[in-house]
Amino acid sequence: MSVIAIIPARGGSKTVQRKNLLEFGGSSLVANAVKSAVDSKVCDRIIVSTDDEEIAAVAVGAGAEVPFIRPAELAQDDTPDTPVCLHVLETLYENEGAMPDYVVWLRPTSPLRLPEDVNAAVQIAIENGADYVRSVTRAKEHPYWLKQFDGKKLTAFIPGKDERTYYQRQSLPPVFRITGAVDVFKISTLMLTRKLYEGDIYGYEMPPERSIELDDELDLMLIDALMNRGDG
Repeated sequence: MSVIAIIPARGGSKTVQRKNLLEFGGSSLVANAVKSAVDSKVCDRIIVSTDDEEIAAVAVGAGAEVPFIRPAELAQDDTPDTPVCLHVLETLYENEGAMPDYVVWLRPTSPLRLPEDVNAAVQIAIENGADYVRSVTRAKEHPYWLKQFDGKKLTAFIPGKDERTYYQRQSLPPVFRITGAVDVFKISTLMLTRKLYEGDIYGYEMPPERSIELDDELDLMLIDALMNRGDG
């Protein structure tokens, strides 16, 4: 069973500038992602997809491959994951004639992810023959208690499901959110559908303290505090 890690790390960012090169605990986000793949012991290769030469150099220094630079048209703010992943796989096939069985998709913006999270998600995929495995964590805000607001009146986001019926947190059915920390794809399914997240999707539950994704300055401060909470 062949497994490769792909780490998408473009140079641009709308919210936190050059965020894939931000350092926490002496290691950049992209280097941290590479290390989590290396230390998981389940990835045969680790490839960073980037349009940025500086990121490429950091990735190689951390132990990853950057066999080609991502085209600029696949590194825009609104570029979805699917064409980026397909570009890596199809370019590898054109250049080497090889195609793995599974891809581990590791976003650098989840620096609290551990190597054992990567290992566990891959094992779930292989043991179940899953088309996809996505990391999840318990949602803090339950949809039954969320509201719609028109500027004056509040109404239930889900009609008939609100605090009048589910007035205690213990009565709420568990719900989960996607963390973005670890995704595992079966290549045959991806190449057949040309879409991500098709077929049987399994979940791997992560604790909330490892499930924070860096999207803005508040996330940056929270991640920094969690990573340094043992200091002093």
